[in-house]
Amino acid sequence: MSLIEVENLTVTFRVKGRAVQAVQDVSLSVDLRESYGLVGESGSGKSTILRAICGMAPVTAGTIRIDGETLPTPRGRAFSRQVQMVFQDPYASLHPRHTIDRTLSEPLAIHGLPGSDAKVVKALEDVGLPTSFRFRYPHQLSGGQRQRVAIARALMLEPSILLLDEPTSALDASVQAEVLNLLNRLREERGLTFLMVSHDLAVIDHMCDRVLVMQNGRAVEELSRDALASAQMTTDYARSLFDASADRMLAPARGA
Repeated sequence: MSLIEVENLTVTFRVKGRAVQAVQDVSLSVDLRESYGLVGESGSGKSTILRAICGMAPVTAGTIRIDGETLPTPRGRAFSRQVQMVFQDPYASLHPRHTIDRTLSEPLAIHGLPGSDAKVVKALEDVGLPTSFRFRYPHQLSGGQRQRVAIARALMLEPSILLLDEPTSALDASVQAEVLNLLNRLREERGLTFLMVSHDLAVIDHMCDRVLVMQNGRAVEELSRDALASAQMTTDYARSLFDASADRMLAPARGA
């Protein structure tokens, strides 16, 4: 069963009076509880697809459906309860003057949900942070700790889908592995569906069941995890991405 369906999506921006197609006629589907990757170089359109799903990029053609329903514009609160996004830079995505407690409790307040105190404590425990961090500010945390807070915030409304936009690219290699393993554990425990963007096939290999290779706003090739691991690409571009990441494909190790 497809939980996310993107059909013939085109996204066009106006840049200095000129139309620029960031995404051109891209289709994909993500099954329930699947982890699906979008990979490509900077400017390939992969992050724009996530933003289009969230209503943050102008869809000029195509259809986006969640659980069989075409998404409304604007997205609304029901969408936020079902779909949440984790951004690349955890420092930029967290309000610098809000404590971690306020950051985590705010989504509950907006949606009128009770029990914020207990839920904040549990959220911190779920992402491996001590409850004493509740009253710290983002600048008092490391990059990996900030990204754990960002993940905890995304899970506060108990969504079924996480959109992950390069969630570890701003972190060093050892911390990156910890956060990726955390995401894998949370997906298994909560039955989550992931749509994940990365420029690095090694990260996609660690995280995803299938991957769509993007180039210049277009879909180039879709690969299963097995096809990726055994280098069964059919396009030169996908092969070049694999060759660039081949020495890191086994780090971080799965199940670590």
